[in-house]
Parts: sequence; C-alpha cells; structure tokens
Amino acid sequence: MPRYDYHCPDNGFIIEVRHGVNERLKTWGEVCERAMIGPAGTPDDAEVELLISAPALSFPKGNVALKDMGFSKLVRRDSGVYENVTAREGQSKVVDAENPASALNLGSTIGD
Repeated sequence: MPRYDYHCPDNGFIIEVRHGVNERLKTWGEVCERAMIGPAGTPDDAEVELLISAPALSFPKGNVALKDMGFSKLVRRDSGVYENVTAREGQSKVVDAENPASALNLGSTIGD
C-alpha cells in the first residue's frame, strides 16, 4: 500500500499514513485513526492537507551492487557487440547480436 504525508494546519504536524490510491483522508481524526495515534488535543474534524513529495528511490552505484541484486548490465562496445559487465560464473562476457548463443540466459537468473 502506498504511503502518504498529511499536514494539519491547526497543529502543524505532518503524519505519514498508508491507504489505497483511491482513498483520501480529509480530517485529523481520520489521519490519527490510520496512523494509530491519539489526536494530541486537536479536534477530530480539523481539516488536513495531502502533501506531495518525491518518492524515495535508491539505486546501486556500481556493477558489483547490480550483480549482487541479480541485474545484468550491458555496455555497448561496438556495433551489435555488448560487454556483460555483471556476468556471473558460466555467463558469457560478450553478447553479440550476430551470435544467438552469446545471448543472456535469463532463465538461469530469474526465479519464482
């Protein structure tokens, strides 16, 4: 379920809650109920504002981190020729568009 930040202008608090995409909380009481906290002296019917913020995304910085997470990274070396810089044992380091045998075997890295 997605997480949303709600701001209460009456008390200045910002509370993070989880709820469905099509749902909108309008009052402090609804936010407190979802966050499982007390109203802290603010009336239950006080209006709240939904805050818009960028999602927190984290990407690995190096080839080793990508390899450890199960990703394959191909770097173009020539026309139709790529180097698999995250190749695992038994995988080809070179992927050539002219040679189908050099293609990545995703079945060996993707599991259920």
